[in-house]
Amino acid sequence: MPYDPQHHVRIVTATSLFDGHDAAINIMRRLLQSTGAEVIHLGHDRSAAEIATAAIEEDAQAVAITSYQGGHMEFFRYVRSLLDEAGADHVKIFGGGGGTILPDEAEELEQSGIERIYSPDDGRDLGLQGMIDDLLKRADFPVVSDASLDPADLTTETPGLLGRMISTIEQIPDSGLATTAREAAADSVAPVIGITGTGGAGKSSLIDEIVVRYLADFPDRTLAIISVDPSRRRSGGALLGDRIRMNAVTHPRVFMRSLATRQANLALSPHVASTVNLVKAAGYDLVILETSGIGQGDTEIVDHADLALYVMTPEYGAASQLEKVDMLDFADLIVVNKADRRGAEDAVRDVRKQYRRNHGVFESADDDLPIYATVASHFNDAGTNRFYRALMAAVDAWTDGGFESTIELPTDHGGERPIIPKDRVRYLSEISDTIRTYNRSVDEQGALAIESQALAIVAERNADETMAAASRDTLASLDPLAAQVLADWNDTAAAYTGDAVTYEIRGNEIEAETSATTLSGTRIPKVIFPRFTGWGDRVRWGLQENLPGRFPFTAGVFPFKRAAEDPTRMFAGEGGPEQTNHRFHYVSKGMPAIRLSTAFDSVTLYGDDPDTRPDIYGKVGNSGVSVATLDDAKKLYSGFDLLDPATSVSMTINGPAPMMLAFFLNAAIDQQCERYIIEQGRKDDLEAALVERFDGRGVARPHYHGDLPPGNSGLGLMLLGITGDQVLPPDVYDDIKTDVLSRVRGTIQADILKEDQAQNTCIFSTEFALRMQGDIQELFIDRSVGNFYSVSISGYHMAEAGANPITQLAFTLANGFTFVEYFLSRGMPIDTFAPNLSFFFSNGVDAEYAVIGRVARKIWAKAMRDRYGASERSQRLKYHIQTSGRSLHAQEIGFNDIRTTLQALYAIYDNCNSLHTNAYDEAITTPTEESVRRALALQLIINRALGLAKNENPMQGSFIIEELTDLVEQAVLEEFSSLSERGGVLGAMELMYQRSKIQE
Repeated sequence: MPYDPQHHVRIVTATSLFDGHDAAINIMRRLLQSTGAEVIHLGHDRSAAEIATAAIEEDAQAVAITSYQGGHMEFFRYVRSLLDEAGADHVKIFGGGGGTILPDEAEELEQSGIERIYSPDDGRDLGLQGMIDDLLKRADFPVVSDASLDPADLTTETPGLLGRMISTIEQIPDSGLATTAREAAADSVAPVIGITGTGGAGKSSLIDEIVVRYLADFPDRTLAIISVDPSRRRSGGALLGDRIRMNAVTHPRVFMRSLATRQANLALSPHVASTVNLVKAAGYDLVILETSGIGQGDTEIVDHADLALYVMTPEYGAASQLEKVDMLDFADLIVVNKADRRGAEDAVRDVRKQYRRNHGVFESADDDLPIYATVASHFNDAGTNRFYRALMAAVDAWTDGGFESTIELPTDHGGERPIIPKDRVRYLSEISDTIRTYNRSVDEQGALAIESQALAIVAERNADETMAAASRDTLASLDPLAAQVLADWNDTAAAYTGDAVTYEIRGNEIEAETSATTLSGTRIPKVIFPRFTGWGDRVRWGLQENLPGRFPFTAGVFPFKRAAEDPTRMFAGEGGPEQTNHRFHYVSKGMPAIRLSTAFDSVTLYGDDPDTRPDIYGKVGNSGVSVATLDDAKKLYSGFDLLDPATSVSMTINGPAPMMLAFFLNAAIDQQCERYIIEQGRKDDLEAALVERFDGRGVARPHYHGDLPPGNSGLGLMLLGITGDQVLPPDVYDDIKTDVLSRVRGTIQADILKEDQAQNTCIFSTEFALRMQGDIQELFIDRSVGNFYSVSISGYHMAEAGANPITQLAFTLANGFTFVEYFLSRGMPIDTFAPNLSFFFSNGVDAEYAVIGRVARKIWAKAMRDRYGASERSQRLKYHIQTSGRSLHAQEIGFNDIRTTLQALYAIYDNCNSLHTNAYDEAITTPTEESVRRALALQLIINRALGLAKNENPMQGSFIIEELTDLVEQAVLEEFSSLSERGGVLGAMELMYQRSKIQE
């Protein structure tokens, strides 16, 4: 039996700062709730201060933190020190981080005041529920020991005392504290804003937007928030999850307390009135009271608030349902939130009608009614701004002055378009229909080809001209593509059995040898052409498989692999830029092409700066490189000519991707400025600029720390601390800039959709991040940036978060089509941006991974050609594979190379465009040079030594591969339908559909 707590145990749960791996803490907090705890859930990416502040204000017995991104030694100790300094040394700290927290580190943390660090061994020995029981037993103690507390001691500077008094009233309601609190609050004129509404209406997000504006609007005023959530009737536990949406509440002028109802069927705690009195007694200027989600007839908030707000969404059912909503009679302001959803305009119209009926104000203009359409999740939403102005005007009127809003806020939407136009939300269904129609057509064309061949055979054997004419007529009825397959078959076969084949890529004619010869003298075709004699088989193969480089690109997007270049692109990043620069030169040594893949540390991934603050410091340069400035980018890529056609750089970053892209492009531009300065003898101009900028101000010049690694010529370091436009004439600089942008190669991930769905590295709203990405793509078009992938649509992180191969593939392709729809909605022609899109998948060892590239290429090509009318170049889906990090084991790590080799074999046989092979020791540490060398060797041995890899389409013709391809394609299309039913990718994200399915 699970442990039964003897006290009301309150626990703050969170994931550490710059860490988006929230699956584990979500599992733990659900188990805590179901075992009877009241859980104040903060979610991912929470600082030590946020966690400590929440624990103090919520008067929790414990905090539970997961940390999977390193820096745990500093982080846990910092939380402990913050709690101790605030007088909350009774709060116990629990943690976990899988294999990232080593046993000796866990022991050291426990000796320094951390209650318990749970390890994978604990999970195996105790089970999940056993770990929860252990945690609850340790945290099951009373926090209230003295009821003789005096509200007169409260101020806005005593959040711990205030939190303790609220707990005392909850646990000892007859102590007399409620009476003294009421008396102490008698002189307060702080208005109470009551906010209620249906569950999931976005009340917490709306409150957060109020807080952001209020703090900027009234720099000297304070605010208290009391938020109520229901207790579970069966267990007594509760999810107090409002703080997860309130990012602005960790502020010296804000106090927040979450209350559980601790009773069934009510939206408020019985101790709300006393809690309101306590925060008033403490001197807070404004109080916001939020209820849990309510039904149609609940108006309880009116009894506790001076101003009542009702928050709803457009999905309330038939208009007649509004007649049952009592709050439409009592609310001072009504908010229809999530107004970007379908039907929002009709909903606002119906609410206005019902309000007029309820209040008898039939002649009032729409703008005179206190009804506001908002999208609280959008940055600086105009509707939310209008609502805030109206709210503060109502507060100002109620208090007879003192709350007049003076902050400048845009209240006009300005014709802003939705990300996906309303008439395009069924794009995934259209794509599915397009592909299914194509597949049916292929079957029909195959049947016609069989019929034509059968008639021709009969005609030939019987010299029957009627039959021959019927055969010709049937053949003539074939689709031109099918007819072309048959007409070209013999010539194509002859071409691929010759010595060389000539083909064209981007206007360049390339000649490739068609075979390789083994040591035994056997001639192995690089691309094998099928020996089909049946016309039906030929048509089906030509339309569903075809040769590499030919539609639908099932076997690959190029006719042949590059003879002088392996698909190697090794992921690297650790410490400062100089340290990773050393690793880059190590992994690229002797390689004919420089293909660098950059891993950034979690501080950079979240768009923050490195700092000595303990919860940041421990994560700087951990599991990735720290890049905070343009100089960092110059050092990171120094010694590599970023304009060399054989050099390509990939950057795995999403939230701050626009900023990192700017760093990279400016680093590339300044490299060429540096060359110009040297070639034109303008070093004196540079020296003069450096003297003025640094020496003349007594500031040390920036420099590369340490010795340059072998192979680093120093290119890119001459302009540290300065940029080319500060040295060169404007016309010269502009010419260099234009040339660089048109030639530079590389990729930036910039896929904010998968961040919201899986990895959580989100520093802007999804909508805002997408608009920035659209701006970047427009710049790429305007400045002819044609060789750089502006988005790498990524499924890898979904797989790492738990997705199976079909879910990974379906969600990734759906995200790709979402970018397509958004860019099209901004007026960009398909062929101006589709070639700038690339993809990124994980490879595991499941059977479906053997065909993940085949299916992705087929679906993309068919949709791009037949649905979007895109060119052949836009139809080619190019993708990177990284072997599965999730599949690596901390136990017997030597076996990890076996798993990685098999995954790499899948990727190479499936003709991936680039590949990273994980090091065997990544399960326990940052890879060493030795383990990286082994990892690189795994794919090089396959590419260069494995005999069958000399052939570039080894999986074509395999019965199981063909069956898997069809099954996975069907499964992906079914998932597209599921997403479409939920409003497409963005609609499904609002419902947390992708996140839930990934974490299943």
